[in-house]
Amino acid sequence: MKFSGPFLFIMATLFIDAIGIGIVFPILPDLMDRVGADSTATGAFWGGILLASYAAAQFLCAPVVGSLSDAFGRRPILIAALALLTLDYVIMALAGTFWMLLVGRTLAGMAGATYITATAYIADISDPEDRAENFGMMGAAFGLGFVLGPAIGGLASGWSVTAPFWIAAVLSAINVVFGIFVLPESLRPEKRRAFGKRDLNPFKTILDAFRIPGLVIPLICLFVFEFANMVYPTLWAFWTREVFGWSARVIGLTLAVYGIMIAVVQAGVLPLLTRRIGRYRTLLVAFSCAIVGLTGFGLTGSLLAFCIFFPFAALADMAPPMITALAANEVGEDKQGLVQGVIASLASVAAVIAPLVVTKIFEIAVAPDAAIYLPGAPFLFGGALLLLILPLILRLKSA
Repeated sequence: MKFSGPFLFIMATLFIDAIGIGIVFPILPDLMDRVGADSTATGAFWGGILLASYAAAQFLCAPVVGSLSDAFGRRPILIAALALLTLDYVIMALAGTFWMLLVGRTLAGMAGATYITATAYIADISDPEDRAENFGMMGAAFGLGFVLGPAIGGLASGWSVTAPFWIAAVLSAINVVFGIFVLPESLRPEKRRAFGKRDLNPFKTILDAFRIPGLVIPLICLFVFEFANMVYPTLWAFWTREVFGWSARVIGLTLAVYGIMIAVVQAGVLPLLTRRIGRYRTLLVAFSCAIVGLTGFGLTGSLLAFCIFFPFAALADMAPPMITALAANEVGEDKQGLVQGVIASLASVAAVIAPLVVTKIFEIAVAPDAAIYLPGAPFLFGGALLLLILPLILRLKSA
């Protein structure tokens, strides 16, 4: 199954998605200048709005798209989402105003169905005992794309600030064609469920998911974990510049290294640990690494300590696929799209709220009049959140 056309297509889809996300990071300041930002502060503010619009669109659309895939099949939804993502890259390349960029990012959030439906597709074609490992492979594909994305963005921007988007558009379009030819439908007609007006309400869909026996604890754990982990993408550049005085080049290099480490963890360490110690103990290892990593970054001020705690942050990324697998195993085939859509929506809520919270904590902690100068305060906050849900993580043993 892992070397079949459909599996390779899913891996390629996630790989290209990650490239599209990472490709923006090194060019975001130049992109904001291109659409009229008159200062770094204004550019950062506008960039934050773009991130929030993406997350908000994904939150509103993810459960709907997941339910559509339960009703009409995974294949048409996946291919349509990829086509929409291709359109987003074209809009981003042509955008001359901030509002056009906002439209593009909103479309990209709606096209978040690629990950949702891809996860449901893998759940369809995987045995329950293999789902955690296969979800880990998806994370590895995403991690590899995240490595190449910033590199492609930085290199291609030497030709033009819009060149990275044209490259991403071409890759996405090629993948659409690939999917049309190699992707069969994974959800049999008799396993589908009707799509109704209730599925158009993302809040109602989330509430319905929380009413499914056995899903409440995994969904809460996933939401809090994603909320705490948002401190990394939100503050990485600002925190490393504040603590170490790093340049954008060095920051980009550490992000690439982080992506490589995630790929190694998801494709190598996670399946090895699940075979050796089981899924639940692997989850405990990942969760412990998350707490250690966040606490370490919160207190560190030296490069040596940074190097010590860096691998813990990568190992922590084993937690989401493990909890996702537990959630997927609690429902039948006809609700896999629903569950994956709700999981993506909860992650989107975290992506909307967490940046507002952690940036405010960071602002207070590094202010000239701060009672205690502590740039790592947001990381400590994330670690504290994970400690709060530790009792729920321990209850997952019976799941």
